[in-house]
Amino acid sequence: MPADVRIARISAEPLDLQEHLDAVDDATAGAVTTFVGRVRDHDPDAAGEVVALEYTAHPDAEKTLREIAERAATDASAIVAVSHRIGHLAVGDAAVVIVVGSSHRATAFEVCRTIIETIKTDLPVWKRQLEADGRSEWKGLGG
Repeated sequence: MPADVRIARISAEPLDLQEHLDAVDDATAGAVTTFVGRVRDHDPDAAGEVVALEYTAHPDAEKTLREIAERAATDASAIVAVSHRIGHLAVGDAAVVIVVGSSHRATAFEVCRTIIETIKTDLPVWKRQLEADGRSEWKGLGG
């Protein structure tokens, strides 16, 4: 069965969880999983407190995000809405929103997890981690 990806977006605007929930609303979806990746105030690699992240994306990132979602949902009878934010994000802001609807919970969880794990390794998005003391560090794919 072909993938049903209803949102696959790179956005400089704040991400709206409800928009993603509405996108996968379907009579076939007995299970809906959500994942919201938020900016946190710490990182194992940081010397101190993290105060913000700045995300930047390759021009092909949105196309790659759609491909990631399609691969995860193909043959899974899942409906997907996924977005990744770019720009300056403060602690608490949503950086990634993934919503997956499916007939069964196991499929919804599996597709959602596959998407976020593949985003971490394959999506051409980089982040600059800003610390309270003024230090910063760039992290690329897989970071």
